[in-house]
Amino acid sequence: MRFVLLGPPGAGKGTHARIMSEKWKVPQLATGDILRRHIREQTDLGKRAKAILDRGELAPDTLVNELMKDQLAKPEAKNGFILDGYPRTIGQAESLEAFLKSRNEKLDVALYFKTSPEVIVDRLSGRRSCPKCGANYHVRNIRPKVEGKCDVCNADLVQRSDDRPETVQHRLEVYEKDTAPLLNYYRKSGLLKEIPGDLNVPELQKELSNVLAGK
Repeated sequence: MRFVLLGPPGAGKGTHARIMSEKWKVPQLATGDILRRHIREQTDLGKRAKAILDRGELAPDTLVNELMKDQLAKPEAKNGFILDGYPRTIGQAESLEAFLKSRNEKLDVALYFKTSPEVIVDRLSGRRSCPKCGANYHVRNIRPKVEGKCDVCNADLVQRSDDRPETVQHRLEVYEKDTAPLLNYYRKSGLLKEIPGDLNVPELQKELSNVLAGK
């Protein structure tokens, strides 16, 4: 299966991508994680991305497309994948479609996690992450075994600056401007399926199973 997950920050895409990855035995490809790994490993793509980010600029579509094509060409993505955070723009979606077509592949579905602003603010403000290994937690929904400590590497958990309530509204505005048009792009192609993102994890997983089963 080849999935694209769409929805605003805080919609739960990462959480459900991990669950779906285990269920369908295909890799979860999160753009942010892949970008950070390239920067950490100082690859050519990572060095170019770091130079751009250090200037306070967003990574351009050309670089993000190159980054994701490199990942999608790896053997582990041959039998399917779950894209989390990509594509974010129409240009990226068109590049992805052309790349898959060149490999005689195509997307199976674009899942849109429709989520209310109130739920998004609540989820993001409760999110915590590990600055060392990148593991993610939530103060209520995904608690670490020891409060404030990462289960994986025992580092102190932090709240990302862009998860603070005062910055969430700006993130939503950026999403609406750049990413929301993708909904029409995938709706026109017949690939878009809408999921109620306000549901908790078990309920939403049941809904996902029904949608993917064509119910």
